[in-house]
Amino acid sequence: MKAAEIGWVRSARRGDHEAFRRIVEAYSRPLFRQAYRVLGDSQAAEDAVQETFLRAWRSLGRFDEKAQFSSWLYRVAINAAIDLRRERTRRRAMSAQLPEDFDGHIAAASTEPGPHRHAASRDVLAQARRAIDELPEAERTAILLRHFEGCSIAEIARVLGGGESAAKQAVFRAVRKLRAVLGPLREMSRGETA
Repeated sequence: MKAAEIGWVRSARRGDHEAFRRIVEAYSRPLFRQAYRVLGDSQAAEDAVQETFLRAWRSLGRFDEKAQFSSWLYRVAINAAIDLRRERTRRRAMSAQLPEDFDGHIAAASTEPGPHRHAASRDVLAQARRAIDELPEAERTAILLRHFEGCSIAEIARVLGGGESAAKQAVFRAVRKLRAVLGPLREMSRGETA
């Protein structure tokens, strides 16, 4: 852990709000990027980051200074984002069971197509997001940390709470599964542009 971070954590544990503000400033952006990749929605990602810092503030007393602070904070953020995604999924399932609105109409998303290429890109991104969402939690976390946050295998192992070989395997399995799902899309897009 960086010397400045150790000082911030120790001061924040004693109730120093300024020290905790420094932690928030240092980690807000990377945690937002991580939450956004899990949730795919900027407002939800902001909510997850706020929840992360609330949880971190409440749990600072339990943080072990021998551990990497950033890994601990990433784990808190991932858990907050996953919890929020579960809640959103539960709410969507409940709202899908609601009756039609008072006019007897259900609002539908716009079906106006954009440029072909733009639409194809959105489809690929949507399928990639779904494929990542369907990965087991450890694999999803590992692939997001490795390929989107640039974390080392050692950092991923700390976040996952296992050894480096388990972290490598989680990344490998996730990449293999994503290639299997996204490979055909890549081939289709090559055929369309030819």
